[in-house]
Parts: sequence; structure tokens; C-alpha cells
Amino acid sequence: MSTEAKILVVDDEERIRRLLKMYLERENYEVDDAENGEKALDKALSVDYDLIVLDLMMPGMDGIEVCEQIRKQKATPIMMLTAKGEEANRVQGFEAGTDDYIVKPFSPREVVLRVKALLRRSSSTAFLQTETNAKDVLVFQHLTIDNDAHRVTADDQHISLTPKEYELLHYLASAPDKVFAREQLLKDVWNYEFFGDLRTVDTHVKRLREKLNKVSPEAGNLITTVWGVGYKFEALK
Repeated sequence: MSTEAKILVVDDEERIRRLLKMYLERENYEVDDAENGEKALDKALSVDYDLIVLDLMMPGMDGIEVCEQIRKQKATPIMMLTAKGEEANRVQGFEAGTDDYIVKPFSPREVVLRVKALLRRSSSTAFLQTETNAKDVLVFQHLTIDNDAHRVTADDQHISLTPKEYELLHYLASAPDKVFAREQLLKDVWNYEFFGDLRTVDTHVKRLREKLNKVSPEAGNLITTVWGVGYKFEALK
């Protein structure tokens, strides 16, 4: 039987790495591990993992820095492990490009469920999707979003997005010309209800525009800023 996906588990505690590896391998995932940020970054950039489970607080290079460095080169889905009381750090994690987080102490079964959910949302695991007759596709001038395959193309060129970048784009594009406040985007896209740092949204919009602009400036211009309010997807007339 072939493995479903390749996962990297990063934590400075051997007990946690061993526990997560055991539970994930039971689900037929291929699991690699690293005990610090430096080794994690080296592996993450040299191997194409389908998902990375990354501890936030580690000696030396912490999870935030690892995430930031990975995001400069790859869109690999990242799930951050955080301890209770680290809400400010979780915000930093989202700004750095984390797609999901789970709080310690955690249930290994919950981690497995969250990993499965994140892989389903990931463009890098579109091969796990079953074929469907009813196509869920949003088509605009210069931009196409295939929600069945979690694939985005701008002027017929593929755009590599993180799961959270993809969710943000799909959410905005599903309601063209509707203005969304940053608070609403944070709540609906990140499922994060708190009066926190809205830079998480701004950072992701900036990253999303940059990726689209590299391929098609017209596609990048589809996401517009409504000053003092938030953002909207402006479908070309």
C-alpha cells in the first residue's frame, strides 16, 4: 500500500515527535522528523513534504523563523504547535504564513483529524481528491479558481498558494464586489474570534497579490483595498 502523504514533524521534545509519528504512521502517512529549527528548515527546503507540523517555541531558531524562511521558497502547508497562553505568538505564526495551529496539550487523534483536514484543503494534495462530475470552478478574466482541484491559474499559468492564501482568495472571489472587513475575514477564513492583530489579514493579502502579480498584474489587481474597511474582489466588467 502506498503512503498517502509525506509529513515532517518538528519539535524539540522527542516524546512528542515519537507520539505524533506513531499516530500519523497508523494513518499510512510517511513521517520524517526534526528536533530543532535548523534541521527542520534544511529538510523542508530540500524535500517536498505535503505538510509540516511545526512547534512554535524551540531553542535557537523558533517555529516563526522557520515558517518565514520556508514561505520565501515554498507553499507547503504548515500546522503550528503552540502552548496555552501564546496567543500573541499564534498571531505572529499566522502573519508568518502558518495555515493552522493546535494548542498543547493536545489529543493525538485531534492532530490526525486536523492534518487530514489541512491536506484536503491543500493544493499540493489535489491528487487525493476524487473526480466529480459537478465542477466547482470560478472563472474571471485573467483568473480561474478550480475549487475541486484547489488549483489557481492566472492567464493560464499555475499559481502556487498556501492553503490559507487559497482559502482567502476563494472566499473573496465567491462574492465579487462585496466588501469584507478585516475582522470578518479573520473570523471566517482563519476561524479566529478575538480582537487581535489584523495584520494577519493584511500580510496574507499582500502575499497573495505579489504571487498573482508575478504572473499577471491584471489578476493581482482583482483584489482591491477599501480604505478604512477591508478588501474586496473586484470582478472585471
